[in-house]
Amino acid sequence: MTSYRFRIYPSKTQQETMIQHMELCRWLYNQLLKAKRENPSLRKYDTQRLIVELKKENPELNNVYSKVLQMVNHQLWSNLKALNELKKRGHKVGKLRYKTSPNSWKILNYNQSGFKLDEERKRLHLSKIGEFPIKLHRRIKGKVKGVIIKRTRSGKWYAIFQVEEEPEPLPETGRTVGIDLGVRYFATDSDGNAFENPLFLEKSLERIKKLQRQLSRKQKGSKNLEKARVKLAKAYEKLYNQRRDFLHKLALYYVRNYDVIVLEELDAKNIVENGSSKGFKRRFLDSALKEFVRILSDKAGRAGRRVVFVEPAHTSRTCSRCGFVVEELGLSDRVFVCPRCGSELEMDRDLNASFYIWMKGWDGPDCLWREDLYPVSCPIRLSSRGKSSR
Repeated sequence: MTSYRFRIYPSKTQQETMIQHMELCRWLYNQLLKAKRENPSLRKYDTQRLIVELKKENPELNNVYSKVLQMVNHQLWSNLKALNELKKRGHKVGKLRYKTSPNSWKILNYNQSGFKLDEERKRLHLSKIGEFPIKLHRRIKGKVKGVIIKRTRSGKWYAIFQVEEEPEPLPETGRTVGIDLGVRYFATDSDGNAFENPLFLEKSLERIKKLQRQLSRKQKGSKNLEKARVKLAKAYEKLYNQRRDFLHKLALYYVRNYDVIVLEELDAKNIVENGSSKGFKRRFLDSALKEFVRILSDKAGRAGRRVVFVEPAHTSRTCSRCGFVVEELGLSDRVFVCPRCGSELEMDRDLNASFYIWMKGWDGPDCLWREDLYPVSCPIRLSSRGKSSR
């Protein structure tokens, strides 16, 4: 299942209607959760039948499309299932909480029916709401199974189409690559390309801090408070969009150019917990390396590419030529020199790690060094925004 997100432009009346529908969905969610807490033996079909009874008590629920109300029940049971899965894995979790804040429910889920998309006129029609413009910036491939209407904290509205899309394998390139992910360079690959880490949060941190200070000074319940809140929300939204744009473009570059992509299996939680400083932790989280791996794996799967994961232990300390582990190598040491190989192997530390990662994921002969595959001293080339430097 693939998701397509498009900006929509409902009128003020339609926006008010959708906000009312979201508030009713929030109320319904709390009622179903309350019933489940009072009677733990209830099953999904029991709470589904309860919606009919609640419609009689609260006729306003009839203003919301029936499938949207059913998906509220589905969301409740999905949340309960997620909690149970966490408990099985040994996590300490509490009970599912009620949605107490008026802004805690921000979606309307039209599953299978209740919507109609006119791609020629670029209009979307929703049952019980009406028709409004939609910005279709790309063509939808596949069969649309549902649409989720979402309102962001900044007040923008989006339609997220859930589409059954057939995989479209790309032509084979005959090329494989190993990638070392990090904070200094976002990605360094075994072809000698290094992509600079944009660190969008670092660049916008001062502005975000300023907006947060302005928000904290506003009087509770005032119009100025709401204006300041929207400004801060827009700043975070811009940060999110910048980061996602970079991750998608870089992932697309690797998927288009390589048949097999070898990565180290990152343990983000362990890296953050054992981080050397607060600044390192913030920069690591700002990099969103785990999200990049998820996006890359998704794109690779749909394009018929293969992503191979290798153990991350000592990838930055191991010589890609002979396999010798340099224990005394510190974080500040950026040039890798192998004591065993001597001057025969001296290169950028991240570049050596990318070679070693590539070798660990290699499907060919059981060896490390391949003279025919890459040079002994490969200069690192800076690239940007997912474009090849060659």
